[in-house]
Amino acid sequence: MASSRAAIEGWYTLDRSNPRLLGSRCVKCGTYFFPKQAGYCRNPHCDSTEFSEVELSRTGTLWSYTNACYQPPEPFVAPEPFEPYAIAAVHLEKERMVVLGQVVSPVSVEQLEVGMPMELVLDTLHSDEDGDELIWKWQPETST
Repeated sequence: MASSRAAIEGWYTLDRSNPRLLGSRCVKCGTYFFPKQAGYCRNPHCDSTEFSEVELSRTGTLWSYTNACYQPPEPFVAPEPFEPYAIAAVHLEKERMVVLGQVVSPVSVEQLEVGMPMELVLDTLHSDEDGDELIWKWQPETST
């Protein structure tokens, strides 16, 4: 039976209804990191080496965006023929950080506006006989 799997293991949950990026939080100063931080805290005012794994906010505000007009090199998997896509930098307020990610298709840069609410979703990156390989993407927040 085919199943879903993460394209990047350990970076996000696979719950399609409520996906979350997995990050870490410094136990001493409370700074958040994505992807997960190990070793030492990158906050220059902290010397801690202890982190807890946390689920990051799944909604944020569009901080910046651009379009990708050129096909990235392998191992990136892009459909042929290559179609340009939007990339979003989304500010997570609670974590006080910006996370980059591809924007879902067919949303284009013409439909994006700095300050608009965005939400995290899972999308199929690649499908094969073993099932779907999922990746996180951003989309304009839908009203519930």
